[in-house]
Amino acid sequence: MSANPPGGAFHAGEQEAQRRWNTEALWDKARRQRLLWDHIPAPYHARIEAAPFFFLATSGADGRCDCSFKGGGPGLVRILDERRFAFPDFDGNGAFMSLGNLLQNPQVGCLFIDFNDGARLRVNGRATIHESGDIAGLFPGSPRVVAVDIEQVVPNCPQHIPRLLPAPLPHERQEENG
Repeated sequence: MSANPPGGAFHAGEQEAQRRWNTEALWDKARRQRLLWDHIPAPYHARIEAAPFFFLATSGADGRCDCSFKGGGPGLVRILDERRFAFPDFDGNGAFMSLGNLLQNPQVGCLFIDFNDGARLRVNGRATIHESGDIAGLFPGSPRVVAVDIEQVVPNCPQHIPRLLPAPLPHERQEENG
């Protein structure tokens, strides 16, 4: 398991912040190897594939950021192998803010949070958009599929993650109201 994504474990800004706020010693080589991965370990695959949603961060060529909620229920994400995963793009409001950014800048950040136990996983990588072919065929009915080549995976502790209870789905609310 390699600890260093392209360009090293931390970029210059992260290293400067660690020096400035005295956390350099927390990130010795052993900790970096244990907590900064270049793939999603097998024990996490089922958890990610069962996730009903995640958050996707993108930015355009000008560096302006966008973060969006990607939902669809369990099965939204498909692990292709330990270094790649895919998810469908559903038609929404037609603004294509995330996909538009990907057309200019393929770098993405994905945040998976399990509000039952607070587990979270940050996954950073490079995305490609597929409108046809094998990857697009993974999600029949979806007009597009996004595949992510993983560069860095960071598990985070559950501290500060609230336990949330899921709201009823729209069809469940209709049944409740008779």
